Amino acid sequence: MSRSHHQKLSQQELKLSSSEPLPTRSSPEEIDYKILYSQEDLSEQGFTPSFPGLPPYTRGPKATMYRGKPWTIRQYAGFSSAAQSNAFYKQNLAQGQRGLSVAFDLPTHRGYDSSHPRAQADVGKAGVAIDHIEDMKILFDGIDLSQMSVSMTMNGAVLPILGCYIVAAEEQGVQLKDLRGTLQNDILKEYLVRNTFIYPPEPSMEIVAQIIKYTSQHMPQYNSISISGYHIQEAGADRVTELAYTLANGLEYIDAALGTGLAIDDFAPRLSFFFGIGMNFFMEIAKLRAARRLWHDLMIPYQPKNPKSSVLRMHCQTSGYSLCAQDSYNNIVRTTIEAMSGILGGTQSLHTNAFDEAISLPSPFSAQLARNTQLILHHETDLTHCADPLGGSYFVESLTASIYDKALAVITQIRNQGGMMQAISSGRAKAKIEQAAAQKQARLDSGEDILVGVNRYQSQNSKPVDHILKVDHQQILEQQLSSLKALKAKRNQARVDECLQRIRHGAKHQPDDLVESVTEAIRCRTTLGECSLALEDVYGRYEPVIQATSSTYSKSYVNRDELDELITRVDRMSDRLGRRPRILLVKLGQDGHDRGIKVVASGLADFGFDVDMGALFAKPEEAAKQAVENDPHIIGVSSQAGGHTQLVTDLKRCLQKQQADHIHIIVGGVVPDQDHPELIALGCKAIFGPGTSLVDCAYDLLDILETHNLTSTE
Repeated sequence: MSRSHHQKLSQQELKLSSSEPLPTRSSPEEIDYKILYSQEDLSEQGFTPSFPGLPPYTRGPKATMYRGKPWTIRQYAGFSSAAQSNAFYKQNLAQGQRGLSVAFDLPTHRGYDSSHPRAQADVGKAGVAIDHIEDMKILFDGIDLSQMSVSMTMNGAVLPILGCYIVAAEEQGVQLKDLRGTLQNDILKEYLVRNTFIYPPEPSMEIVAQIIKYTSQHMPQYNSISISGYHIQEAGADRVTELAYTLANGLEYIDAALGTGLAIDDFAPRLSFFFGIGMNFFMEIAKLRAARRLWHDLMIPYQPKNPKSSVLRMHCQTSGYSLCAQDSYNNIVRTTIEAMSGILGGTQSLHTNAFDEAISLPSPFSAQLARNTQLILHHETDLTHCADPLGGSYFVESLTASIYDKALAVITQIRNQGGMMQAISSGRAKAKIEQAAAQKQARLDSGEDILVGVNRYQSQNSKPVDHILKVDHQQILEQQLSSLKALKAKRNQARVDECLQRIRHGAKHQPDDLVESVTEAIRCRTTLGECSLALEDVYGRYEPVIQATSSTYSKSYVNRDELDELITRVDRMSDRLGRRPRILLVKLGQDGHDRGIKVVASGLADFGFDVDMGALFAKPEEAAKQAVENDPHIIGVSSQAGGHTQLVTDLKRCLQKQQADHIHIIVGGVVPDQDHPELIALGCKAIFGPGTSLVDCAYDLLDILETHNLTSTE
């Protein structure tokens, strides 16, 4: 019997053995899953066998993969003060971590010193506060920067952070040529999703290009940029969109770097990429394999002579979005599955999220468990014994080819329409991601997508997390303010003023001096905020327009009867109030993660609420002023970064000052249970954590209006 005949017979037997017709399963990437894959699928897709370490690198960038060198275990960490973060790093390194990955607090990302009025509620909350070189020196105290690979997630205030790192190394006695690590330096995805930008896109791209040029000339072991798809996926994008937008951003950076006079081989070998890993197990594996093949092919028109210029090297991080506040110990299982996808997909380094990150910053206990997950996968399984163990799998190879084809089509369209900068400025790219996020939320809320412990199989006796990390915000703020005062008292102010003027001149007339001029300013003890403000004097500060999609949520909610019932109740409430129930949704402080607030806005608008959106990065005074002008019934405060208690306190005070404290306050986002009593005491009427159904949220809002607005007037 021939092989092809045997394959056809197997498929016929499979159909006959099925007593009921099987439902069609399609992924969010619009890739239909077949029930069985065979050699025929690969033949139809033009499959060509390849080997790890050889073009097009589908099977891995190195021939031996983890047999030769295991992936680097990184833990993205940093909180409160530089001293506390330093102690945490040393503990992790002693327990098996191989590289550092620094998380900066939000004021640092946004170019503010801790003393800035817009910064103080967020200091030390979601990362480590770095105001100046002395903070950076403490952060790496006792850690040899000539030996340690350091990844720094920084994009907005990227110049002063790089300057602080360079000067900290110099004052350790380490030369630039010996520094190893990665600077994220990926500003395009900030305009797409994460929003920790400072300046408008054009000058920001100039900064990125100049950093690529400087590091290629002076820091040969250093990765000048980590082109990130992680945040794109976290904001709601499917895997094809994540891959396409990430590589399209990469092409934009290549063009910008070439514009500085560099040749492709001067910098392309040090480009790196960063992908998110969610719960679509095989799809994530295929995405990473397709990414390497696609990048190799996209590099062909640039005619690199160095083969390393065409090799895509990557870091991966397990999903934060997949983590749930409900039954949070289930997150340990989710993270393990996602880590395996990253490993089987061939990542070069990996971060595993802690199980409690849907509740608070990771505690030392949860961070250790996350790190041990990688150690167990490395040492106690056979995942490292074979390079690309899924290579040749009919299913995985077919998914890899499908993702490649779909992502290439998206990239081609973007390039034909003017490139990624144009796609971002037009709003097209952002809108696609936000529509996908609303659709995903609707599928979860309607039960079409199952989330164990959240919308199905809820536990009646789930164990609460009792290792919550609590940052003493006031103590950290006082330390930072004292440190800033001491630094400024000792430095040569005239020299600082000269350095700041040089930065302004470089921004206006001599961009290729920017890295040197900012680094010199850091040597002279100029602060991060002062350097950022000098650049802002020339470039201005970018002010984004925040808006939500409409009708996307309702169209994706499968149970129309449930939705109609809710809409009818909103209509009845409108009749009783004399107008539509109105809510103002605000992001206070420096947290720019806006997936949640936009999904909430989309859903509530579809239900019949009047929804107003506040500006990103608003001060409580600004939110209160908008509330007085718009006259909502409710203000919804979105918080992901731990500053909720202080920000709600300030908002309440501002509303009272404006004689508008009749407006109800609710809070949504990452809010630990231990903070609920304090928020309720402040007057919050409801607190909605991650995983809350928007339908349930809407009913709760109607109950609030029923109880407090109608009973007071009837």
